[in-house]
Amino acid sequence: MKVILVNGSPHANGCTYTALQEIEHELNAQGVETEIFWIGIRPISGCMGCNQCLASGRCCMNDSVNLFLEKVPEADGFVFGSPVHFASATGALTSFMDRAFYGRAALFAHKPAAAIASCRRGGSSTTFDQLNKYFTISNMPVVSSNYWNTVHGNTPAEVAQDIEGLQTMRILARNMTWLLKCLAAGKEAGIQPPAFEARTNTNFIR
Repeated sequence: MKVILVNGSPHANGCTYTALQEIEHELNAQGVETEIFWIGIRPISGCMGCNQCLASGRCCMNDSVNLFLEKVPEADGFVFGSPVHFASATGALTSFMDRAFYGRAALFAHKPAAAIASCRRGGSSTTFDQLNKYFTISNMPVVSSNYWNTVHGNTPAEVAQDIEGLQTMRILARNMTWLLKCLAAGKEAGIQPPAFEARTNTNFIR
């Protein structure tokens, strides 16, 4: 079993990384393989809706999104982390996830996912809510903890002092492990994922 932890911060080893690392350590202790994937600091454009990726499987803009998509098929679960920028996820991570998830329900479906937010003081709840919406539109089980998945601190050293936040990260990791093992046991018992039903799109006109 493998979980990819996506670091959506412009700081490779900042507060978000500190929280993801706490999750990673607990996942490893539970026997789960992990990889922390940093989206980097190069500009990430938003989705243009050109639909080229639906045919090729790759975005026409060759950046960290395509690197991530190459890893997705081998992953069993995901954690997406972001610092809070203006009470929401970073613009780079938002663009990254828009393009990674666009038209790829089959790629992510039935794989557990969790979101975490790192903030100095406020805005974590809206960021947490924003990130979870990617999962709930993609048939992904959402992994919870004993509190909303957030840590507080203005520096990694301050995050390390957030003992409640770090506990939330560890419990999240254990819940992720439990769900992954349950899914694996179900597959071994012959339980198949729910049958796919083509999406019916409507609007307020018809």
